[in-house]
Amino acid sequence: MCQLLGMNCNTPTDIVFSFTGFATRAGRTGEHTDGFGIAFFEGSGVRLFVDHQAALDSPVAELVKNYPIKSCNVIAHIRKATQGPVMLANCHPFQRELWGSYWVFAHNGNLVDFQPEQRDRYLPVGTTDSERAFCFLLNELRRRFPQRPALPELTTALREITPGIARHGTFNYMLSDGTALFAHCSTALSYIVRQYPFATAELRDEDMKVDFSAVTTPKDRVAVIVTEPLTTNETWTAFAPGELKVFVEGEPQAM
Repeated sequence: MCQLLGMNCNTPTDIVFSFTGFATRAGRTGEHTDGFGIAFFEGSGVRLFVDHQAALDSPVAELVKNYPIKSCNVIAHIRKATQGPVMLANCHPFQRELWGSYWVFAHNGNLVDFQPEQRDRYLPVGTTDSERAFCFLLNELRRRFPQRPALPELTTALREITPGIARHGTFNYMLSDGTALFAHCSTALSYIVRQYPFATAELRDEDMKVDFSAVTTPKDRVAVIVTEPLTTNETWTAFAPGELKVFVEGEPQAM
């Protein structure tokens, strides 16, 4: 299946270190080579990069690895196609507007026989179960809330809507509007919160390490969420199956 990577922090931060290790997982052995994408929130805007090529080979991915874009919310995805051909319209993350804000979504899994009626505002452009699920989520949220609700009400709504989709298969996903990052686990997600005192981290998939104490301040806090832990020398916390967490300013919220 695909793999997911998200970052949520309290100050704009680049994701070059994590994305470098993550992109390596789009190996030439046939795993996760069916496209990639990454979205960076910047104020009310989003920088969205997608390519139907594998992240390991894509010039677009090479740009991302060498261009330290700073953001407080990032969602990235490397694709192993299960539904829909390899083409640009089927590359995650997907983006739509809701309540006057951009929303970005990426999915890891396979939803069998998930064909909701598409009668509302949001319609898929590509042919993936993932984009259908994203459109369904937004249509349900828009139906429940004419205006953006407070974060606790929004989180409750997502926890109510998500199980109905997850009954169709594996539904690991990340969703953000640039103010919070929601992450739902069906089978596999882990996270880490890096904060003072910062230490050195070593990538699992690349011969690369970073001393975060040299590039941060004591006030910085960064949460990284990923399908499989990226580093060998840090303690990652696994999500429970069926768990939805919301991250704000670099830490999971109790709600």
